[in-house]
Amino acid sequence: MGMLGNSVDKYVTGRMLQTSNERRWSHLLAERWSHDPGDLPPQLPRDTEIAILLRGNSVVDREGAGMRQRTFGRRGTVWLCPAGIREDFIRVENQMQECLHIFLPGHPFDDTMLRDLDIDPSGMSIRYESVDHDIFIEHVADRILGELEHETSTGRLLVESLGRALSAHLVHSYAATSVRLKQPHAVQKPLDARRLSRVTEFIAASVDRDFTVKELASVACMSPAHFSRSFKAATGSAPHEYVSRQRLDLAKRLLSTSDRPLVDIAYAAGFSSQPNFNRAFRKAVGTTPSLYRAQKVRD
Repeated sequence: MGMLGNSVDKYVTGRMLQTSNERRWSHLLAERWSHDPGDLPPQLPRDTEIAILLRGNSVVDREGAGMRQRTFGRRGTVWLCPAGIREDFIRVENQMQECLHIFLPGHPFDDTMLRDLDIDPSGMSIRYESVDHDIFIEHVADRILGELEHETSTGRLLVESLGRALSAHLVHSYAATSVRLKQPHAVQKPLDARRLSRVTEFIAASVDRDFTVKELASVACMSPAHFSRSFKAATGSAPHEYVSRQRLDLAKRLLSTSDRPLVDIAYAAGFSSQPNFNRAFRKAVGTTPSLYRAQKVRD
């Protein structure tokens, strides 16, 4: 989607350790940074940023939205900077050894998600705030870090779902004004057999190409959030888990029945590189793709 965040312009005293830019994730950019002490330039961000301190302790002094905040950061401290909120002053007083920065699109609550929550998008904004600890944000950060470290075949689907869940959490917990929510989701029924069949047939026909949870939800004629819950209720698996098994089966079939290069099979199975495919395949199957192919040839 071409979203690059504003970190290179903002974190002039830091060093980027890792980025998700090459992973083709939808509606979410994740970066790991190390920050040296110093002053950062003023910014007017176009994306909503969530920064989570992973290692090191530091004092961060910042001013935005007319508020001055001085935060004693430690592992798990979170800084929220909504899109469109000008930060006039930021000072990092001690080295931050490792920090995860998550960027969500300008308003991380697209109309579809807000309709699912029964919220008027025009009045929706997030507070400029620092948070001592947030268990849910920490959980999402851990899942994103795991995917950054070890790519899976369905990382794009997983991160898309995490991004939507994170956006919903921001709405629930950090909205600038009170929001009106629908009744609990228990009243919503799982996928019926006909729509579930349409979705699984779509996955089977498209397993070797990129698609999103939003596309799967469209096949089922549901909102993405309702679809993800209903799909798991109907199958016992989240969409990314179900697709992961289908892509592993595809990789096994291609290795057994074709002489396609491993790099082509890696792309067909949803990976951005052959080394990442090799690593994930060995973890799942217990052997490398090359040895698996050689064994099938002997058999």
